[in-house]
Amino acid sequence: MQRKNKTLGEFIIENQVEFQYSTGELSKLINAIRLAAKVVNHEVNKAGLIDILGGVGETNVQGESQQKLDVLANEKFIQTLTNREIVCGIASEEEEDFISINSQDENHQNKYVVLIDPLDGSSNIDVNVSVGTIFSIYRRITPIGTPVTLEDFLQPGINQVAAGYIIYGTSTMLVYTTGHGVNGFTLNPAIGTFYLSHPNMQFPETGKIYSVNEGNYTHFPQGVKDYIKYCQREEGDRPYTSRYIGSLVSDFHRNMIKGGIYIYPKSSVNSDGKLRLLYECNPMAFLAEQANGKASDGFRRILEIQPKELHQRVPFFCGSRKMVDKAENFMQGKA
Repeated sequence: MQRKNKTLGEFIIENQVEFQYSTGELSKLINAIRLAAKVVNHEVNKAGLIDILGGVGETNVQGESQQKLDVLANEKFIQTLTNREIVCGIASEEEEDFISINSQDENHQNKYVVLIDPLDGSSNIDVNVSVGTIFSIYRRITPIGTPVTLEDFLQPGINQVAAGYIIYGTSTMLVYTTGHGVNGFTLNPAIGTFYLSHPNMQFPETGKIYSVNEGNYTHFPQGVKDYIKYCQREEGDRPYTSRYIGSLVSDFHRNMIKGGIYIYPKSSVNSDGKLRLLYECNPMAFLAEQANGKASDGFRRILEIQPKELHQRVPFFCGSRKMVDKAENFMQGKA
């Protein structure tokens, strides 16, 4: 059991032996993400004081309106990871294609690629609702020392070596896993240090919260409609409570602590779902499974899906294991 109030730096050093390829590079990479998170946190916290609220009048590769903080967060994370020369490639939800990092050292041995959603839920910034950053780390599969290719990024989630998120809320937390459980660190803004505050985070086996945008109810598959009605029915420990923030990081974080399920299904409007497999679903699924939870597209384990494209979308059911099992039963007509 990890003691509380240990700094993130101390935690990384003490647990470095757990990394399969313990060269220190992955530790440096987590540290770089920590640094970028503090910079973005600073900008988020002063969003109402300077002109970084609202949209930039452009759309990103996803066809979504870009917020000023989307652009800023994207730039800060890419800049930090690039300048430290510890990754060989980056893919961002805000970029059309992946970025190959050519180190100044011709013999560089960088072996990790990072996939990132720089600012999840950024449309909530204007109304002072929690937002976050999601990241996913893989070991490259093409030869070290050569430029990365698309193949390095299109790996199934089971190949992740680390994943996590930063939530910018009433307090700022960095939550991550390297495949040995999930730990949460809270930022002390007075000194700029993350401290271990939530060791060994676990989803309760079941819960009483369901998180879904019920405004899209008429567009949902019948299995999702039936599951929502099941959640609302007064029977046993039900009805459940509906809680939906609209920031995946925030909804996931609450459900992991209190117990619940998050659902973003496919619909007649979004035939493949809306969430991105590589930037959102895979890292959250890795965290969920490491925290005794479960993640599915309603039929398959998220981490076993073979990606076909960089910005691929999938339906997403994630949270307390028994709740996801029940939702799958409804989707598969077994309820």
